[in-house]
Amino acid sequence: MSDANGENHITEVGGTGVPIPGDDVDTDQILPAKFMKEVTFDNMADYLFYDARRDDDGGFNDHPLNRFEGASIAVVNSNFGCGSSREHAPQAMMRWGIDGVVGESYAEIFRDNCKSLGIPAVTTDHETVVELQEWIEANPDGDIDIDVEAKTVTYGDTTIDVDIDGAMREALVDGIWDTTALMYSNRSKVDATVDGLPYVEGDD
Repeated sequence: MSDANGENHITEVGGTGVPIPGDDVDTDQILPAKFMKEVTFDNMADYLFYDARRDDDGGFNDHPLNRFEGASIAVVNSNFGCGSSREHAPQAMMRWGIDGVVGESYAEIFRDNCKSLGIPAVTTDHETVVELQEWIEANPDGDIDIDVEAKTVTYGDTTIDVDIDGAMREALVDGIWDTTALMYSNRSKVDATVDGLPYVEGDD
């Protein structure tokens, strides 16, 4: 939600889920390096798990992203997003439709990139993640709600406590996760500071 100042305060996200099982799912699986030559992120959704979602003949297989199209909450296992630090991976997930992630753990840079995109990435234990993944398989149309402020995840009749990095939670709730928008919103302050610096020359 956006307030009058254009800030995006993300206190909760929700929608149907998609389980993406497996430990150590790296960024090259999430967004293969061959697609990084593009100069924008516009088509990244088409490349999400590109190789894993296709058979040898190029046709779609039974990968979860093919079976749970339209899902908003990804449920992953341990060390998700490891490998290279490419921002393309969470960009592809966001553009595919992912608004939040529940997992056992994440690579630190992947988690920070999620924060910069306004995607809550919360954690819980292995057994709870597996239970949620199995619930999604049995309830593909069931909603999952991530409450960032309360640090809970609710699905069906179940509410679980989750952990979220303190800096991520603060940035999302306070609406300061979008650093580019934040800089633009404070442009006048930046200009005033620059004008007062004796070692910065003007345009004339």
